Amino acid sequence: MSDARIALVTGASRGIGRAVAIELARQGWRIVAAARSQKALESLDDEIKAAGGEATLVPLDLRDFAAIDALGAALFERFGKLDGLAACAGALGALTPVHQATPSVMDEVIGVNFTSNWRLIRAMHPLLRASDAGRAVFVTSGASKNPRAYWGPYAATKAALDALIASYAAEIEITPMKANLFNPGPTRTAMRAKAFPGEDPMTLPAPEEVAPQIAAMLAPTYGENGAWVQFER
Repeated sequence: MSDARIALVTGASRGIGRAVAIELARQGWRIVAAARSQKALESLDDEIKAAGGEATLVPLDLRDFAAIDALGAALFERFGKLDGLAACAGALGALTPVHQATPSVMDEVIGVNFTSNWRLIRAMHPLLRASDAGRAVFVTSGASKNPRAYWGPYAATKAALDALIASYAAEIEITPMKANLFNPGPTRTAMRAKAFPGEDPMTLPAPEEVAPQIAAMLAPTYGENGAWVQFER
């Protein structure tokens, strides 16, 4: 797979990130899978190998910003480029009134949903620029456009992410790169179950249904830039 396109997938140990990593591997991409759980990454690696793919596993807490920088340097040393970035990691935090949100909750959601994505851009931009068609997709949420009671921490960080990526996309308009946002909507994930514990998860699309649309947005033929794309079943 020496000529394979290379994709970094964050949040790759479960949910949408895991499904995206497997989908890209099936399509022939070489996967750099980042997540906190080593055990879950090893399970993912087994699935990728079973699909005929190849993965590099990166146990990583995205709030370890120095580790993101180190990953960028390591990818440069190993591959010299990055063709795709699928930023799928996210944190719900706590559903709470804004005036009761604790500093630790705010630190977590800001760190995972916003700051880590800026640090990923900072570290991976030169690698994406070195690709013939660097593509980046950042998973957002409808909460960014329609905030409601008790969702303040999560909604605010996703709205900030939307603004950040819109600006970044405008900056790379003259390059072969593209950066876009993708809203999966309600999906059968652990985060969704935490937010809506009374909901029947079987009524929702599985991550495996969502993943092909993200994979398509990483293809070199994908032409949108600065788009906010809604999953369509």
